[in-house]
Amino acid sequence: MDLKLFGEVFVTLLVIVDPPGMVPVFLALTGTMPTKVRTRAGTQAVLLALGVIVVFAVAGQTLLDYLHVQLPALQGAGGLLLILVALELLTGKTDEPSEQGGTSNVALVPIGTPLLAGPGAIVATMLFVQRADGAADYTVIGLGIVAVMFIVWLVLRFSGGIVKLLRPGGIEVLTRIAGLLLAAIAVQLIADAVGAFVKLYAAG
Repeated sequence: MDLKLFGEVFVTLLVIVDPPGMVPVFLALTGTMPTKVRTRAGTQAVLLALGVIVVFAVAGQTLLDYLHVQLPALQGAGGLLLILVALELLTGKTDEPSEQGGTSNVALVPIGTPLLAGPGAIVATMLFVQRADGAADYTVIGLGIVAVMFIVWLVLRFSGGIVKLLRPGGIEVLTRIAGLLLAAIAVQLIADAVGAFVKLYAAG
């Protein structure tokens, strides 16, 4: 097993996904849910993120080429999606999650994607796959991805203790802060996408 490659994949994805930074947003979106529902939402989000990253690792470049979509476009789309969520958090107009559909919606978008499985994680994974040489390297990359997602799941799983400390008033404050942070992340994603397009067409 190539421990150096495993370490690179693990550290890179862990920094990009940023589990501690995910906690405020996760709690803002799920803080009013019962504990079991919140736990299920966290599990769904991590499984979706894992699936998205694996799909792009295996067939990402082929899929983007087929659709004639470039990576900056994916980045910009993620930014626009996050802006919509950030506005809901800032204005307090988030929909109350229902027992059936709401949990899945929150878990899938925006937590699962584009927050966990965002453009940064997708691009980093695709680059690692392009560097890989043989089945052993692919296995190591896969193990690195799974290890990072397991860490994320643990962080989200035990974030419930923070909810008990914050109580409803604290959750509301956290929701506004999370909305501001999400808006900043979204603007940065869109700015990076615009910058990448400018460089791309200037070079062309």
